[in-house]
Amino acid sequence: MIAPSILSADFARLGEEIDAVAKAGDTRADWVHVDVMDAHFVPNLTLGLPVVRSLLKATDIPLDCHLMIEDPDRWAPGYAEAGAYNVTVHVEAANDPVMLAKNLRAAGAKAGLSIKPGTPLEDHLDTLRHYDTLLVMSVEPGFGGQSFIPEVLEKVRTARRLVDTGHLQVLVEIDGGINADTIEQAAEAGVDCFVAGSAVYGAQDPGQAVAALRAQAAAARVAH
Repeated sequence: MIAPSILSADFARLGEEIDAVAKAGDTRADWVHVDVMDAHFVPNLTLGLPVVRSLLKATDIPLDCHLMIEDPDRWAPGYAEAGAYNVTVHVEAANDPVMLAKNLRAAGAKAGLSIKPGTPLEDHLDTLRHYDTLLVMSVEPGFGGQSFIPEVLEKVRTARRLVDTGHLQVLVEIDGGINADTIEQAAEAGVDCFVAGSAVYGAQDPGQAVAALRAQAAAARVAH
């Protein structure tokens, strides 16, 4: 699965930028990844619920909202209620992540749990049993265009083993520095869904970039 990140898109043309990866066939994105940053949990400030509501009216591709915000227990359910398909919160920011997962699901969304590069996966395995998605950050959250941190793939391998042996039921997603040079190693480690920003929206044809990344990842998974 490929989830282009609109953090790398032209904010003045968001509807058109999503349309570029919304045509039927291989060039269609599986999800559109929306990075919500509050300038508190991370230093950057991006967009919030009003923009997400507008995007939901503009596309039928499922929105994957990644909330890099403080107090997600309070704010995250609003994104689920608005109609986001998957709402991901940071384990480092949530006060009661188990209750938050229940609230997100009750509001109609899949619940995602994200962990920063320096956060150990093992500490949160019990919490993950309540979630649908694990988002492994392969850069420090807060800015687009950073370099991929390969050490996080050990977390991906651990999660993949736990999913394959039935100990966890999560979709494994990765976010940060994913491009033609890094997607194969992430696929081999066991990632299901790849968030790609500049690799898609920095390309001449974003749809073709989605198709090429998906083919690369699929080939790497098969080879592995």
